[in-house]
Amino acid sequence: MGIEETQQAVYELLTSEDDGRVCRDIPEEACDEQPQNFTKHVISLAATKTGDGLVDPKLVLSWLLTALGAPAFMIGFLVPLREAGALLPQLFIAATVRGLPQRKWVWAGGSLVQGLCLLGMAAAALTLTGAAAGWAILVLLAVFASARAACSVSYKDVLGKTVSKATRGTATGTASSIAAALVLAFGLLLSLGLLEKSLATIAAALTVAAGLWILAAAVFATLAEQSGATEGGGDPIAVAREQVSLLWRDPQLTRFIATRGLLTATALAPPYLLALAGREGGGELGQLGLFVVASALAGMGGGYVWGRLSDKSSRKVLLLSALVAAAVLALCALVGWWAPGQLTGGVAAPALLLVLMIAYQGVRLGRSTHIVDMAGRDDRAAYTALSNSVIGILLLAGGAFGFLAQAAGEATVLAVFAIMSALAALTAWGLREEQAREA
Repeated sequence: MGIEETQQAVYELLTSEDDGRVCRDIPEEACDEQPQNFTKHVISLAATKTGDGLVDPKLVLSWLLTALGAPAFMIGFLVPLREAGALLPQLFIAATVRGLPQRKWVWAGGSLVQGLCLLGMAAAALTLTGAAAGWAILVLLAVFASARAACSVSYKDVLGKTVSKATRGTATGTASSIAAALVLAFGLLLSLGLLEKSLATIAAALTVAAGLWILAAAVFATLAEQSGATEGGGDPIAVAREQVSLLWRDPQLTRFIATRGLLTATALAPPYLLALAGREGGGELGQLGLFVVASALAGMGGGYVWGRLSDKSSRKVLLLSALVAAAVLALCALVGWWAPGQLTGGVAAPALLLVLMIAYQGVRLGRSTHIVDMAGRDDRAAYTALSNSVIGILLLAGGAFGFLAQAAGEATVLAVFAIMSALAALTAWGLREEQAREA
């Protein structure tokens, strides 16, 4: 069986297309290339998502800075740099991206830069110590995040031009499940002690992740992408101002961003759950093995399922994810207030994290599919950039929850997150059924 026949078989197996709608909301010229493009999206995303798991700032990079003797305050910059740094620049990058008829090169270039940054981190881990190592890794992480911003603002536009409206969630969900399975194997090897928890091991993991990003860049560059509209590629400040005006010109976009903003609770909550569980020696990966496994299991089991459901109704996926998150976070808060000992040791805390991360997977896939299907063919980059930039600001502001945790305890923070998730369910209820609309 040749490569094209294999890609066709994989496409048919994963999408189970039986309603005849194989080319919804993509250029007519892209129809024949869809099976190949679908497979390339899955391979590229699976590679980068696996890399993400191998260099998780909350776990791996945090352990690395601790092991290298970097100042403790530097560890607090890891997640903000990684998350907000990948979102905030997008409002300005979008103008340049719109000026390019083919945006796959932006994603491929950004992926290559991320791979090179990880190689730099691996070298720093093996050659530097203390503050020098910390600053080197933080600077490389900032560059990594900026390259990721370029990838993010270009990806949904490329996805919208190369993969049918009926199968986009399946492509991203399948990639998430594949990556989660590989990260699960990594977590099991760590938790079982089959991988030595040493600087050499982490440097090797960084190198493997770098190779995955470079592979993804090479595969993505071979996508058959039709040239798109290039209007709007002007002055970034003027374009950013124009994009902000979308907030009052499109009430559905405003409601979507509000929903997604409230659902940042699912991304911010895990560290507080781990703290509530009494993580002592949090830099020890062996003690966090079960949490790594729980997170990977959530991605592996939830990715494909949430993706398929998102192709039917991304609105309902966001609504259901919000309700699940609200319930589990409320339970975490109640246990934290009245029976915190139940979260220390055993599998109670990892089990709660598993359910929370399943909801988080739903949020990620639901909002990704929803905004692609909501935006017009020529507006996806602008919608994505505006949404991501607003969320980046909110994530930075989310650092204030640390002060609340210090003053009132982690359980109180989790209760606030439960309320945010419940409010997200209310706003998601009013979202439009985008998959029911004809392109």
